[in-house]
Amino acid sequence: MINAKLLQLVVNASNDGIVVAEQEGDDNILIYVNPAFERLTGYHSDDILYQDCRFLQAGDREQAGLAAIRQAVKDNRPCRQIIRNYRKDGSPFWNELSITPVFNEGDQLTYYIGIQKDVTEQVEATERVKQLEAEVAELQAELAKLRG
Repeated sequence: MINAKLLQLVVNASNDGIVVAEQEGDDNILIYVNPAFERLTGYHSDDILYQDCRFLQAGDREQAGLAAIRQAVKDNRPCRQIIRNYRKDGSPFWNELSITPVFNEGDQLTYYIGIQKDVTEQVEATERVKQLEAEVAELQAELAKLRG
């Protein structure tokens, strides 16, 4: 079994944001964030610990991925979704959020582990490809009319 000190070193060295949250009613209260989470979001741990992690959504709470996350939390099951989050300075980023419930020996939910990965470049590239495909289709349709 890995010792606690080594585990802490590994988590702190991660390039992805890692958080641990306790469920309190409908809230998931952050009790730990690693340095990568602080770099990704611009929030220092002292500013956000013991808050619900929904602050990252600002007022943007009607995203499709959030409904899937809420359902997974309700069902105590893992989930991975890409959602729009906001840094401390207000700038948006696309977050591939993976959440996993952690159960104790008595099979009771004790924590959630969340891993955040900035996938903004990938999401923007995908959107650009869709836009270019639509433009190509439009040009092909115009060309077909001209050949008509």
